[in-house]
Amino acid sequence: MRFLAVHGQNFPALTVAAAILFAVSACYAAPPESFQYAVEWRLIPAGTAKLSWMPVQRAQPATEVRLHLESAGLVSRLFRVDDDYRALLGSNLCAENVVLTAKEGNRNKETRVTFDAKTGKASWVEKDLVRNATSSKEVEIPPCVHDVMGGLMALRGLRLEPGKTLRLPISDGKKFVQARIEAQDREDIKTPLGTFRAVRYEIFLFNDVLFKRAGHLHIWLTDDERRIPVQLQVRFPFTIGTITFRLLKDEKQ
Repeated sequence: MRFLAVHGQNFPALTVAAAILFAVSACYAAPPESFQYAVEWRLIPAGTAKLSWMPVQRAQPATEVRLHLESAGLVSRLFRVDDDYRALLGSNLCAENVVLTAKEGNRNKETRVTFDAKTGKASWVEKDLVRNATSSKEVEIPPCVHDVMGGLMALRGLRLEPGKTLRLPISDGKKFVQARIEAQDREDIKTPLGTFRAVRYEIFLFNDVLFKRAGHLHIWLTDDERRIPVQLQVRFPFTIGTITFRLLKDEKQ
């Protein structure tokens, strides 16, 4: 039996998975939510992002997660970005499908990922709408896997104290990993909406884990029952710099 490291100890993978699924199932009781963020690149205002999720009416539990990212100001003049990400999550926040439309600079791509628990495979198809070209890939996955945004929702449903770690099954359709998540510290985070007491987490997806690019991903969740993602930061090497998302609006739908 495979083992996972949690809180510095080894436990059977099935035991850990059961505990995680029990914890994240509580997210379904939460009301629909929508958050807006101010985006900064190298301390320069770069645009806005809107993150929302809501229940989907159907026989089995489901949640739709949406992220819209749009550049503005100087950054938009240098490299315009207009991205839409939509994911359908089934029971226990397991990913079912993802659709990404990305208009970035002179690029225009549409990416679709289908996660099939019955066959144990994820299918990734990307269409380059400028070059009229299509790429595809397939990867084996476990019965329940999270997309990146679904992993964020799962993390909100967990109470991981600073100094402790766990792993979540995450896939982008091209690769599958047991991503390590580390709770690092409690901090006061200043945002345009105010100052929040939050727990800082690092999610290890870069440096040839899920993504080849070098970088570090941190997210700050409020240290309360709502576990609001008040700040997210991606630190790339100096040639690219740091991108920060700070909470601008909290809109309960």
